[in-house]
Amino acid sequence: MIKADFDLILDPSLGKFKDECGVFGVYSETPMDVAGMTYYGLYALQHRGQESAGIAVADGETIQMHKGLGLITEAFANSEDLKKLKGNIAIGHVRYSTTGANTVENSQPLLANSKLGPISLAHNGNLVNADVIKELLEEGGHIFHTSIDSEVIATLIARGAKKGLEQAVVDAMQAIRGSFAMVIISKDKLIGARDPHGIRPLCIGKSGDAYILASESVALDAVGAEFIRDVKPGEMVTIDKDGIKSYQYSEDAGCQTCAFEYIYFARPDSKIDGLDVYSTRVKSGEQLYAENPIEADIVAAVPDSGIPAAIGYSKASGIPYGIAFVKNRYVGRTFITPSQELREKAVSVKLNPLKVNVKGKRVIIIDDSIVRGTTSKHLVDALRDAGATEVHFLVASPPVKFPCYFGIDTPYRSELIGANYSIPEIGEMIGADSIGYLSMEGMYKAFTGKKGFCVGCFNGVYPVATPIETSKDHLER
Repeated sequence: MIKADFDLILDPSLGKFKDECGVFGVYSETPMDVAGMTYYGLYALQHRGQESAGIAVADGETIQMHKGLGLITEAFANSEDLKKLKGNIAIGHVRYSTTGANTVENSQPLLANSKLGPISLAHNGNLVNADVIKELLEEGGHIFHTSIDSEVIATLIARGAKKGLEQAVVDAMQAIRGSFAMVIISKDKLIGARDPHGIRPLCIGKSGDAYILASESVALDAVGAEFIRDVKPGEMVTIDKDGIKSYQYSEDAGCQTCAFEYIYFARPDSKIDGLDVYSTRVKSGEQLYAENPIEADIVAAVPDSGIPAAIGYSKASGIPYGIAFVKNRYVGRTFITPSQELREKAVSVKLNPLKVNVKGKRVIIIDDSIVRGTTSKHLVDALRDAGATEVHFLVASPPVKFPCYFGIDTPYRSELIGANYSIPEIGEMIGADSIGYLSMEGMYKAFTGKKGFCVGCFNGVYPVATPIETSKDHLER
């Protein structure tokens, strides 16, 4: 039996990559509850971040803001906090930290003063040159109040505001490197911008005379808005009393959306850069069967993200799809595992095998990815304990071998099982009768033949030059 030489600690979040952040913005010329709309938009984006949430609202004179730790419902547990946010422009943010500790100070939106008055910013993504810019600004006398890279962006915009807000935003975007989808408000304007490679998603919607910006189209659905289009890579859109305007601030570097948006992060009912997320996941399962045909009695998924791929595999193979695990939906981010004994129970508390469906059967279990491998091993063991005669583990994406530097909290490379072991060795480590991954070409086929994606976590080739591995607290001094 192969034993990992790195720590495989059980994670009650099921060993997944941690979601990043979600942003939402709305501009309305007519009176409406923009804070309430933003609240429900963020609710639809809650899967993108669960550590903190916040909303900022502009009324033509000032910007008011409220933010707090936890889910959007926890951050706004007191309904008065939402009711007091009056205005016609709003932005909101749900956060999972990829840089900086989880504190209220590090939550977003951020608020900054400028020559044009207050501005507020919410950012999804990660900068690879934030350290350098921060050091230069500090040498010039600036004092930072958070340990997140988003404050670097807000500071650059505020310092350049004397040129006008649009030019200040353009100058800031041309100085930073990395991934970003951000929404910004001044007292009378809403701005949205996407990095030159389009790594992080951002779309435009409309509801009546209100324009909306959101990380995913599902947030538009949640507030009854019509999807207009995606913000293009290297594009900035401004929305004010004169309507919506578009500026291409950067040359077209080609759309390279994060492949994991389609594999895991985005909600299946979203559509990003012209691709339906659910359909790509089903097609990934169909392609997985083409590359890894296995004889079995049941195809099942690791819920919830593996379900569409398992449905696709079942459709292509003719093997019935069934439920192998029941998910305890009341075990969430607050599940505490203070001892090793309890840590070892974490996965079984989250997912319990449905014995009646697997006993005496050859089971194919499909997951969207394997990060460390610990969860996969415990799921295989649980299926065997439940009476499965064979357990075949299939993964609807290529092996993850490299960290992400663009807004996803990934482990160090030394902790990634795909970077340290061959596929047969991984199968032996998790105790499966067989194991198979979707190939890169198979993934592209599932993505309707397109190849415009960031796949750095699979092959180490990134759209932007990356630094050496750093911790998520690297901006703290």
